[in-house]
Amino acid sequence: MAEVLPLRRTPAGVPIASCVLAHESKQVEAGLSRDVSVEVQAVALGDLAAVLAAAVPGSALRATGFLSAKSLRSRTPVLHLNTIEFLEGN
Repeated sequence: MAEVLPLRRTPAGVPIASCVLAHESKQVEAGLSRDVSVEVQAVALGDLAAVLAAAVPGSALRATGFLSAKSLRSRTPVLHLNTIEFLEGN
């Protein structure tokens, strides 16, 4: 986790938390090893928002969810989190 933004609420009162997830790994492509890295915006709503908002930047985690456009005007992808599992050792 690269960055965590403060917990806020939607106009309907639903808790929402946002963060930036960073990924770095080595992958094999066309038989060659390649270093890859990416940062992606992520968001959690409801009870999961409180869990995300309490996270510490630099924590390692495993997350699942789905990709959606940020808005009707911005087609930038955002990962909507369904689960967050903090990995030990952090």
